[in-house]
Order: sequence, then C-alpha cells, then structure tokens
Amino acid sequence: MASPYRALFAAPGSKGFSAAGFLGRMPMSMMGIGVVTMVSQLTGRYGLAGALSATLALAAALIGPQVSRLVDQYGQRRVLRPVTLIALAASALLLLAASYRWPDWVLFAACVGIGCVPSLGAMVRARWAALYRGTPHLHTAYSFESVIDEVCFIFGPIISIGLSTAWFPEAGPLLAACFLAVGVFWLTAQRATEPEPHPRTRSGGGSALRAPGLRVLVATFAATGAIFGSVDVVTVAFAEEEGHKAAASVVLAVYAGGSCVAGMVFGLLRTAGAPERRWLLGVCAMAVSMIPLLLVGNLPFLAVALFVAGLSVAPTMITTMSLIEEHVPRAQLTEGMTWVSTGLAVGVALGSSAGGWVIDAAGARAGYGVPAVAGAVAAAVGFLGYRRLKRPAPGRGGTVEQHTHGEREERNLA
Repeated sequence: MASPYRALFAAPGSKGFSAAGFLGRMPMSMMGIGVVTMVSQLTGRYGLAGALSATLALAAALIGPQVSRLVDQYGQRRVLRPVTLIALAASALLLLAASYRWPDWVLFAACVGIGCVPSLGAMVRARWAALYRGTPHLHTAYSFESVIDEVCFIFGPIISIGLSTAWFPEAGPLLAACFLAVGVFWLTAQRATEPEPHPRTRSGGGSALRAPGLRVLVATFAATGAIFGSVDVVTVAFAEEEGHKAAASVVLAVYAGGSCVAGMVFGLLRTAGAPERRWLLGVCAMAVSMIPLLLVGNLPFLAVALFVAGLSVAPTMITTMSLIEEHVPRAQLTEGMTWVSTGLAVGVALGSSAGGWVIDAAGARAGYGVPAVAGAVAAAVGFLGYRRLKRPAPGRGGTVEQHTHGEREERNLA
C-alpha cells in the first residue's frame, strides 16, 4: 500500500470502522439484483421483479436522507441500530413472501421497509471527516472510500447472482441482509470514532437541501446516475446482440475497474486549485467519455471505451465529497452526503428505464444515446450551477483542501 494510504490507517480505530463500512455497503450492490434474480426464478415474472427492484431503490432514495438527518442529530448508534432492525425484518418478510407466494402487495410493502437501510458510505465518510478534517489525509480517505464503492459494485452483483442461481433463489438477498447486520452492528459498536451528534436548535433546523450548492450537486448527480443506469442496461443488451451475454458482467467490471484505478491514483495526488473547477472538469470529462460508446462495434472496443470512461468517475465523486463539506453545515454533513447518493439512485432508476425503452424501440447500439444525453445534461447543470459552487456560505464544514488555501482558513475555523 502506498505511503499516503498507510498513513491514513495510523489513526486508532480507522481500520475497524473502514472494514465494518465495507461489509455494510455490500448490500447496496447485492439487494436489488438479488431481488430480481430471486423473484424471476421463483415466479418467472420479470416485470414484477423489476418493479420490486425499482420500489426498493426509490424507497431507499426517499428514506435514506431522513435516516442520515436523524444520525446527524442523535448519533450513529442511536439511529442506525433500530432502522437496521426494521430493514432486516422487512428483508425477512420479503424472503418469506417470495418463497410462499404471498400476495404481491406484501412484496412491495417489504421492499419499502428495506428502504430504511442506512447509507453506510456516508457514515464511514463522516467518521473520516471527524478524524482528518482540514488535513491532506481526508482527500486520501475519500479516495479510498470511492475505491471501496467500486469494489462493492464489481463483486456484489456477481456474488448475489451466483448464490441465487447456484444454491437457492433466496441466497443472494439473504447474504446481503447478513452483511448489513454485521456491518451496521460492528460499526456502531465502535464508539471512539463515532462523530459527535449535533442536536438541532430551532434556528438550525431544516433540510441540508436548503444549501444552494448541495442542490446543484444533487441535480448534477441525478443526471450522472442516469449515465450509470443506462450504461448497465444497454451493455447487457449489446452483449446479447453480439451473442455473448455473459460477457456483459466482465465489460461492466472493466468500467468499474477504470474508476478504481483512477481513485487510487487520485488519492496519491496533492491537488491544487479550486475544487469546484476540478469538479466541473470531471463532470464534463464524464459527459465526453460517453460519446465513443455511440461508435462501438464490438465487445473489446466497448471494454476499452468503458475503461477510459471510468477514469473520470472516482475523481469526480471524491471532489464532490469535498464540495459537500464546503456547502453543508457540519451538523448536517451525513445528510448532505446521503442526498447526493439519493440523486444518484434516482438517476440510475431513470436511466435504466430510459435505456430499456430505447433498446426496445431501436436496438442496443441506439441505447448508448441515453448515457450520451444524460452526460450532456449533467454538464449543462454543472455549468449553470457553477457560480453557486464558488460561493460557500459562512460557517460551513470546510473543504479537505484548506491546508493549501489560505483564503479559506477562516471558514475552517468557523
């Protein structure tokens, strides 16, 4: 491990909460695809399976920020344990309802309950921020967590689908629930690194979305999520048209691999300049990287194009976390991070639907027009909101790069 990453884990407790966060984050890539695999195997109803997966994603997108808001106010342990028990009970209900062919409405109700699952990525990043705020280590920490996200999305679906098809249909979602339970209860048992809660005063209430800069980030990442959701769906269809459907998982893993590589390298750099400018360049790079997909003629070329496209993903996500610290009050940091994830999740759902519609109407090759359009929308929103990102409000949490920007020192002391 390179020295900046080795130094990152010198802090007491950092290895423990990072490992717990990794286990607790696996369900985010396992549960949705696990539900699709389970329900389609048990009932043969792909329409129902897709609707349940969409319900789960939208429920998590709506409930997740509210859970994180409570975490900021009351602390991780007091909030995460009860809401996780609700999500686990809903998961058990879903497995039983699917196995015993209970009415469809029970399945949908269970998926809504699973939406209580907390955003472990935001919880872990909040712990890193509490440890390293205002130091170069926080940039490295966010880079590391971005890589962990990509690792989860590379291996999570493979594990979930593999278990449900090779063992029994409920195996994938069952293991995802086990990962969630172990990750959350292990994380919340580590009290020494838990960020201090910030009880709201009457004047300090309200949603983190009141911050104009955060609204820009959420809107941009809704369009970015549409890139990810449509690329996944269209790539599977393209691989099937090429006669190698199984290769789709490999090609998509290459996409995530490009992001992993970029995230690791980005974490080693000591970046200079305004983060909002670097963020806008990253969003534009993601948009431009979608254009070559319109020209793909075979799977090897597609894999190369997606690897290159992945190189801009992790650095943009890492810089986004830095900007959230600038534009969201410190007492609402976890909620702010979760809102960006919510925007991303909503975009994924919309992109998946749009990609499927275009595939049905015009074929897989035309489907790559969806991520290209989504990328253009993301860049446009980024440009339109850029001025708001240049004006962080006083008293915000402070960026990870303040140690190199004297003009922002006052904000870090606020």
